[in-house]
Amino acid sequence: MPVYEYHPDELARLDVVRRARGLSLSRVREYWRAAQDREGRARHAPAEPRKPSELDIASCQRLEWARIVRVMEEQRMAVYLPDEDRGVARREELRVQRMAAEAALDEHSGEGLPAEVLQYRVYRITAQPVASVRDQLLIRHVFALSEGAAVEHAQAMFSRPAGIYQDCGYRIISVDQVLPEPGAFP
Repeated sequence: MPVYEYHPDELARLDVVRRARGLSLSRVREYWRAAQDREGRARHAPAEPRKPSELDIASCQRLEWARIVRVMEEQRMAVYLPDEDRGVARREELRVQRMAAEAALDEHSGEGLPAEVLQYRVYRITAQPVASVRDQLLIRHVFALSEGAAVEHAQAMFSRPAGIYQDCGYRIISVDQVLPEPGAFP
């Protein structure tokens, strides 16, 4: 069955829109400043070799909070309502068009089945070198449908022969869902 996967940017924007619903302009500005701080910290952290990285997620969320501030100011919203945000409506329209195009392509190729929407989550995997006495932590972000699948993906990544992590082996310390927020689907 054809599958439509959310892109990390879409997940980050959907998460921000969901959290912004019903907030006043002053609260949205607070979240925007917090997102700016998060992006600044991510810029100074060690670079991640794969996407999405902490910097990718933080930058996208900062941009979305800034866009919501601008929309609220322009439309003079007392509280943020995504239903009144033309940008959210337009993005949803484009997403549905992409899904329809993928379904049409799959139907043309002979499968003839509608596209299934799987809402992947982004998990932050924190690992530590097994042989290290120092507290060097390695942080990587992975797409997965569940926490268990994220752990399996990370274990495979850390044990891949001739991989970049083979030099000292890593032990997974924590797995945290970062997009969308735990327990919530956009």
